[in-house]
Amino acid sequence: MQKNLLVLSLFCVAFFIGIKSISAQNTTINKSNKTLKKPPYLEAGDTVAIVAPSGILKNRNDEVLQAQKLLKHWGLHSVIGKHVFSKSNHFAGTDDERCEDFQNALDDPKISAIWCARGGYGTVRILDKLDYSKFKKYPKWVIGYSDITALHNQIHNAGVESLHAIMCVSLPKDESEIKASISTLKNTLFGKPLSYTLEGSTYNKTGTASGQLVGGNLTMLHTMLGSKTSIDTSGKILFIEEIGEYKYHIDRMLQSLKRAGYFDTCKGVIVGDMTKLRKNTTLWGTSVEQLILDALADYDFPIAFNMPAGHEPDNRALILGRTIQLNVGNEQSTITFND
Repeated sequence: MQKNLLVLSLFCVAFFIGIKSISAQNTTINKSNKTLKKPPYLEAGDTVAIVAPSGILKNRNDEVLQAQKLLKHWGLHSVIGKHVFSKSNHFAGTDDERCEDFQNALDDPKISAIWCARGGYGTVRILDKLDYSKFKKYPKWVIGYSDITALHNQIHNAGVESLHAIMCVSLPKDESEIKASISTLKNTLFGKPLSYTLEGSTYNKTGTASGQLVGGNLTMLHTMLGSKTSIDTSGKILFIEEIGEYKYHIDRMLQSLKRAGYFDTCKGVIVGDMTKLRKNTTLWGTSVEQLILDALADYDFPIAFNMPAGHEPDNRALILGRTIQLNVGNEQSTITFND
């Protein structure tokens, strides 16, 4: 009798452990593919906060003023963070000051969008100081690229969409030089449909895919590995861009992401600008496009090159966290964002 009870007890324990394991797996799957909250689109009269969570804005006052004028032209109000022009060595103020500005913008119900003044380096130093509890209840658009990828990751994991797009210091004196970059930012903020037709590439890996768009700067994605701010790419389409790196650095980062399982259940990759690549004394031997294809040769998902987004002047807006339809061909590729 005791032996039967022992067997029965062991069976029950195993059964409930199995159920718990399945439940945990389902939770992970649902979490990785759930629809993210869409911040309200902007309307005339809304207010945009300009903050500087990263590098110092030395002699960049004119660009911030120009950004305010642009927002006014769109019928929007703007406020500048208290510490935007503060200086603390490499950064736009101390970590606490930069965090204070960003946190205030997250929490202020009068703010409808947060536009990062510049990237550089420094956002990673404030990530763990931020509280998204109010933001998750009342989400707003966070705009930026490059170092701001760290915030995009964190916001994605908080369950909210964000906007990979130009920053204040991206604005040239003649705005017509980046007309497409500006118009896609405006159109996206005001809720107009977003889609792109990309120039074809002989390097394209053809195919179709659908999934949430995630990603940003490759260095920042690599920096987030192993932390709670790393993103789950399961069932998603990854966008990458980079500036100022050696090709072997790019390969090393891709290999690290690969070893961490980043691409195992990824649906596709979109490659943006690879800008100002540095030349090592020992040359890599292939183009950066071929480098990427070689690093991802083990996977059968489509890969699209020539997305005009990254550190070039032509930096089109991308809604991170939004489901897209990706169709990659040799002659052209198309990206369509779901409404």
